[in-house]
Amino acid sequence: MQEELLKRIQDAELVLVGIGEEFDGEKELRAFPDYLRAREALEQANKPWAIPALQRFYREQGPNLPSQAFHHLASLLKEKNYFLVSVSVNDGLCGSGLRQDRMVTPCGGARLKQCGQEPPVPLTPGDEAQIVSCGHTGRWEDLDLGVCPHCGQPWILNNVYTARYDERGYLDQWQSYTKWLQGTLNRRLCILELGVGLQCPGVIRFPFEKIGYYNQKTFFIRVHERLSQLTKELAGRGQSVSQNAVEWLCSPCL
Repeated sequence: MQEELLKRIQDAELVLVGIGEEFDGEKELRAFPDYLRAREALEQANKPWAIPALQRFYREQGPNLPSQAFHHLASLLKEKNYFLVSVSVNDGLCGSGLRQDRMVTPCGGARLKQCGQEPPVPLTPGDEAQIVSCGHTGRWEDLDLGVCPHCGQPWILNNVYTARYDERGYLDQWQSYTKWLQGTLNRRLCILELGVGLQCPGVIRFPFEKIGYYNQKTFFIRVHERLSQLTKELAGRGQSVSQNAVEWLCSPCL
């Protein structure tokens, strides 16, 4: 089956990729008591926006399978015309060799910070040092990114874990994505949906199914540990793989 799916990807004119929550590594991280304590401390301190930074720190302490999976994906798509949409807050995508001009991350992560008034901006080296320091001390509730010099409001990480998420951090890339999508109609399209659950179904899962339904030249590959089923409208034009998407990408067959 793996060889057939690889051939489907290579034979496609265009590849639309969806990256889901399985790449956050939350299931694996919850096996570490220190991680659970740190996450609880952030929530109690009303700083859930720091959770993506916490996840990144703990992933980097050991074998980072999501990062390996991203590098394998970059190799798989190297010669392809693709666009990638991710609802994962794993910033490892950006250092994986995947084209940053061909990806959009509408849930944010730990790469940008926002104040609520000015547009989101990249983290400074000082911000990164703060995150590392909190990781080593375990006192994540003390994370403080300072205040915006223009509006005086505190900086927080730009992601969906905050109640006042500033979507300006990704909107330019979203426009690039919608423009790219316009060129997929009636062309051989492979949709590769990896580890996408029901956390944000309106961003990837449901829209991708709609794209696959209307473009009859689409082949849909859905990989997920528990939610790999395809809709009846895609019968005969897709393949479901009941496996964790990170492990699937890291398998020797790929």
